[in-house]
Parts: sequence; C-alpha cells; structure tokens
Amino acid sequence: MDHRNGFSDSDDISSTCCIVPADTLPSSEPFITPDVPALHLLSKNLDSLFQSKDSNSFYSDAKIALSSGREVSVHRCILSARSSVFKTVFSGLRDSGAKFELKELARDYEIGYDSLVAVLAYLYTGKVRPLPKGVCVCVDDGCSHVGCRPAVDFIAEVLYAAFVFQVSELIALYQRHLLNIIDKVAIDDILVVLYVANMCGNACERLVAKCIETVVKSDVDIVTLDKALPHHIVKQITHTRLELGLDKPENIGFPDKHVRRIHRALDSDDVELVRMLLKEGHTNLDEAYALHYAVAYCDAKTTTEMLDLGLADVNHRNSRGYTVLHVAAMRKEPKIIVSLLTKGARLSDLTIDGRKALQISKRLTRAADYYKSTDEGKASPKDRLCIEILEQAERRDPLHGEASLSLATAGDDLRMKLLYLENRVGLAKLLFPMEAKVVMDIAQVDGTSEFQLATINSNKLNGAQTTVDLNEAPFIIQEEHLNRLRALSRTVELGKRFFPRCSEVLNKIMDADDLSQLACGGNDTAEERVVKRQRYMELQDVLSKAFHEDKEEFDRSAISSSSSSKSKSIVVSRPRGKLSGNDNSSIRGG
Repeated sequence: MDHRNGFSDSDDISSTCCIVPADTLPSSEPFITPDVPALHLLSKNLDSLFQSKDSNSFYSDAKIALSSGREVSVHRCILSARSSVFKTVFSGLRDSGAKFELKELARDYEIGYDSLVAVLAYLYTGKVRPLPKGVCVCVDDGCSHVGCRPAVDFIAEVLYAAFVFQVSELIALYQRHLLNIIDKVAIDDILVVLYVANMCGNACERLVAKCIETVVKSDVDIVTLDKALPHHIVKQITHTRLELGLDKPENIGFPDKHVRRIHRALDSDDVELVRMLLKEGHTNLDEAYALHYAVAYCDAKTTTEMLDLGLADVNHRNSRGYTVLHVAAMRKEPKIIVSLLTKGARLSDLTIDGRKALQISKRLTRAADYYKSTDEGKASPKDRLCIEILEQAERRDPLHGEASLSLATAGDDLRMKLLYLENRVGLAKLLFPMEAKVVMDIAQVDGTSEFQLATINSNKLNGAQTTVDLNEAPFIIQEEHLNRLRALSRTVELGKRFFPRCSEVLNKIMDADDLSQLACGGNDTAEERVVKRQRYMELQDVLSKAFHEDKEEFDRSAISSSSSSKSKSIVVSRPRGKLSGNDNSSIRGG
C-alpha cells in the first residue's frame, strides 16, 4: 500500500502489462509484446503534451472552463477518441479554441480544477496520477490524511467527474478506494460521499449501500439528513432505523410544528417572524436549536440578528453534542465565527470525539489553500481566515477596551479621529478586502453615513454646496458622526483582535512619522496647523479616491445581490453542491 495516497499497487490501472496469451504464440512461454514499450512512450508523450504550459504550441483547439474561472486547454481529437461524452460535446464546437463550460455537464456538483485534471490526465495517458500534493492533505498536523475532508472531497469529485465523462475504470477504482477508507471518514463527510455516490446511480451501488449502513447507525439527526441528502435516501435511512429498533416512530419525524415554523422563518431570513413565534411561548431558541440552525444554513446577517436578540445560549449544545461554534467551524464562514466569539462563544468546548472548533476548522481546510500566498488587495481564502481567527482568539483573552486604537496620531479632535478612522478602514479594505469585509459587516459600518472628508454641509449658493474653510467654520459633531465613529472604532478593534497581521501593516502606514507629525497639533502656530491640515487632507484625498472606487463596485454588487435575494425561493442546500448558491460546503448538526 502506498500510504501517501491510499492506493495499493493493484489499484494502479497503469501498472497492467499487455501480455499475449501463451496459446497464441509458437513458444510455450508467455511473451510480452514489443508494443508495450511503444505504448508507454506514447503515454509519456501525451502526458507531456497535456502538462505543457505553452499549450498553443501543441495545437490545443478547445478549452474547458470551470465555475471558478480557471480554464484547461485540451485537444478535441484525443478526448473524443477516449470518451464518447467528449465526442458528443466537441461535435458541437466547430471553431478552433472554442470554450466548453463544465457546468453544462456537471450541474449538480462542482468539479474542481485538480479533480478535472486527474480525469483528463487518465484519458490522455491511460495512467492514474498520484494524488496532488497539498490537495488531499488538511492543515491538522495530527491527522493521518487518509479520511480527512480534503481527501474525501478530492476523491468524491474525481468519482463524479469520471461518472460524468463515463470513464468506467476510474469509477471502479475510486469507488473501491472510498469503500476501503469509509471507516476512517467522519460521519458528516460520509454524507458528502453518499450524496455523490447516489448521483452516480447504478455504477456506485456498493458505495451507496455502505454509506447508508454507516449513517443508519450514526447520531445524525433528521434535520441534517434532510438538508444534505435527497428525500428518497432520507426515507430509506429512517425506515431502516425503525426496522432495526434504533429509533422510535415518534422520533423519526421532523421537529414539532412550532420548531419547524421557526426553522422556516430562518430559511426566509425573517428574524422578526422568529421573534413573534417565540412570543407564542411553545418553545425557546435553545430548545429549537435555532441558533445552530441559523449558523449552519442561514445568511451571516441573519445569524448576527439572531445573536443580537440575546435570547439564545451561545454555548448551547445540540443533540449531537455540537456547540454553535463547532457548527460555525463546519460552515467555514469567518463573519459568523467572529460574531460568535464577540458574544462569548467558548473556544475550549470539545465535541463528543474530543475536537475543538479550531481542530474542526483545520480538518476541513486543504493545506494547498492554507499555505498559498495571497497578494495584498486580493481576497484571502475563507478557510484560512477561519483558522487564523480561531488561533488568534486562543492566543489571547478578548480585549474589551481595545477600541482606543493608535489615535495618538489624531489628537483629541473628534473630526480628526473620524478622518483617521475613515482612512484606516478605507486602506484596510483596499489591502485586505476579505478581512475588512468580515469586521465591517459585524461592526455594521454600512448602517452609518460615511463622513464627508472634503466638504461640510453649510450654506448653499445657487443650489450648490460650497466648500468651507475649516478654520472659519467650526465642526459640530452630530449623532450621525458619533454612530459612524463607534462603527469605525469597532471595526478597528475587531481587526486588531482577530487580524493582528493586517493591523500591523496598517499601523506602519497610518502611524508613520510623517502622518504623526501632520496630525499632532502640539504647540504649533495657527499657520502651521493650517499647513498640516491641508497636507493631511491631500493624503486623505488620495486614499479616499481609491476607497470610493472600490466602494462603488461593492455597492453595485450589494444592490445586485439584494435584488436577487428578494426574488429567491427557499432551496435545500446540498454538500458542496451549488444548486442553492449558498456557501454551505459542510454538513452540520441541526
């Protein structure tokens, strides 16, 4: 057994030699045909063709586009000869360099780049490649990486891709591999395997049966099953539990009517309706596991609103022993994790099998994604952010007073503090967009009015607003300014608490000697203060311009998202499937 990838030598399709039977030869000894070396050479040449960086020089004539935006250059004649599916697909592409969208074939489950390459490489060469480095390995150093989520995801994706392209050899190989490791796979990840195996139909009957047998004996609740699997599979599991005496008839149905209504209200992101249902007094949020449900399946904004109600225990455990933070770690949504930590979620609580939220997050994250460098201004992977947030929270106790910031550079002037905060948060959004979005959403910055940096509302002349000399018109702090100040201060506080690396970079920029000298009044004369303020405003304008351009793009996206959300219907989320458009890539307890 090759322990690096979990495949035995007998599983390697490429290791089979082409041997001519003895009774067809004049000699009684078996004979290896001389065509074998030629076939191996051909396989090697085709592999180099497929791996070539400069695919155009090798006359690639089509591209396969993934939903992530990546494209793979291919050769239609080779793939058409090896797969009837590709022959049908490419028969409709007449132009050289034509692009084919993979989602047109794989509609129910997302196939990643590495999984697609694994199948294409087999079609080109007839050989099974080793598992890609870093893709099938999680971040947890204590994991054997045999059945962790990255390994399961990759094998399941390749299995589904092989089914889509009707490559029977790969279907058999990867099904056998999953059957060999199924006892080492976490029960929530087995739901992913079962979902994929069911889509592969009769080709994966053995795998479906094994997964169902395992799930039947597990503690997975009916809500989780219903969210993760097709109805007929859920029905089969519940009936089998009844037949084996593992459950009682009164326990196999969905939660009672009132709890179901609360869950439906959450599906509609209607927290106000949840509040009204609670007034009926039939149950409370903890008994309905409503916070667990919101964290697992609802929008991050809905989760924040639920937390703001203050009616649920943030450390409450569900029927499977998961706290809300455990479920959030499975969801892999940074905003939700930060929201829970700010509300007092305990990092030290363990699952029944002894895992903390941090270990859950590490077991779900691919090493390739975690260690991949991210340029400033580019969005960081959510998986990595979740781990960084949980690690940072474990290193230190919450610092409730940290909203004081490094405001020495801004003096005591509230207006200058606002300018400083607008600068800092704007710069953070430009350099660290994903981290900034997380803390800005939680601090509810979008609910405040942006401070106008270059103009102050004053007398209007001929219907036009005029710019006022700051030395002549005293700045009057208003409630809207205070709200903005609190939101921005909270943003910086959360940034320092959960993203210290990013805050360090911002400190070096914002607290540089040049800016400090500009912002501090000290014993300067009136003329010197005017010059410094003018210079400060010039620097402010440079950052503000870049910030506004980015903000306009963000607002356009938000408007588009809002319009689509108003017309959306409630769609059941599936493991790693993209039918619902949600980021529910993990299975959670209900």
